[in-house]
Amino acid sequence: MDVSRLTAIDVHTHAEVSSQGAASLSAELDAASSSYFKVEGRDRRPTLPEIATYYRERRMAAVVFTVDAESATGTEPVPNEEVAEAAAAHPDVLIPFASIDPFRGRAGVKQARRLVEEYGVRGFKFHPSIQGFFPNDRAVAYQLYEVIEETGAIALFHTGQTGIGAGVPGGGGIRLKYSNPLHVDDVAADFPHLRIILAHPSFPWQDEALAVATHKPGVHIDLSGWSPKYFPPQLVQYANTLLKDKVLFGSDYPVLTPDRWLADFEKLQIKDEVRPKILKENAARLLGLA
Repeated sequence: MDVSRLTAIDVHTHAEVSSQGAASLSAELDAASSSYFKVEGRDRRPTLPEIATYYRERRMAAVVFTVDAESATGTEPVPNEEVAEAAAAHPDVLIPFASIDPFRGRAGVKQARRLVEEYGVRGFKFHPSIQGFFPNDRAVAYQLYEVIEETGAIALFHTGQTGIGAGVPGGGGIRLKYSNPLHVDDVAADFPHLRIILAHPSFPWQDEALAVATHKPGVHIDLSGWSPKYFPPQLVQYANTLLKDKVLFGSDYPVLTPDRWLADFEKLQIKDEVRPKILKENAARLLGLA
C-alpha cells in the first residue's frame, strides 16, 4: 500500500455480504438500518471486490470487517477468512480487520490468534450492543483482549446508539447500555498496551468517550456513522486540540458513503493543520502504514 498516493484512510467499513450471498444481518434488521440511514438508490450490500473498486476509484484505503454476533442473533457472519483473503487480493486499498463473537470462548481466542498470524488481520471489531456483552466483562472477553494485545492488533468498539434495530419493536432486542464507552475505560486500564478505537460520536455518551480518549494513551476515536454536520461542538473542539493526533476518519460504508462524509467534513471548522491528520496521518500511524 502506497500511503503517499492515498487521499484518505477510512477506518470503518462493513462487509455485509459473503461471496455466497449470505448476509450478516437478518432481513428485518437490514431493512430497519437501511431506513434509519436513508440508504436509497444505491447498493446496500456491495461485495468485497466491489468495495475494493469503490475505494480504489477514490484513491482511498479502507479498513473492512464483518460483525460476528451469531450467539445473540443466530445469523452467521461473513467469514473473517473471506475478508482477509479479499484484502490480500486487493492490498493497495483494503486493510483486514476481523470480528469474533466473545461468547465463542476458547475457540474464539484460538481463531483470533490464527487470523493475525496466518491471515494478517490488523484488528478486531466488537459491537457490544449487537453481541450482547459488556466490554469489561472479564469472564466473557478478557482472554480475547489478551491475544489482541499480545499480537499488536487493534480493538475497535462500537460505542453509543446504533442504527441496527432502530424502529423495530423492542429495538430487535438490542440493548444500548452495552455500548457506553466508559465500559471500555476498564479495558484500557486493564490492558495498558492494547490499542483501542472508540467508533462513532458516542451519543448519548460523547463526553464519556472524550474523557476516556483524553485519559488513556492507547484510546482513539473514529468519526464514522454520522455526517460531520451533526458532530457535537465538544467533539469538534477536542478534535482540533487535545485529540488532534487520536481522531480518525471513518464513514460506516455502505450505510454512509465517504463521498457524503467528506463533503460535509469540508464545511466543518477543523484547523488546516489538523485536517490531514484526521483524514490519513493518524490512521497510517496507528495501523503501522506510515
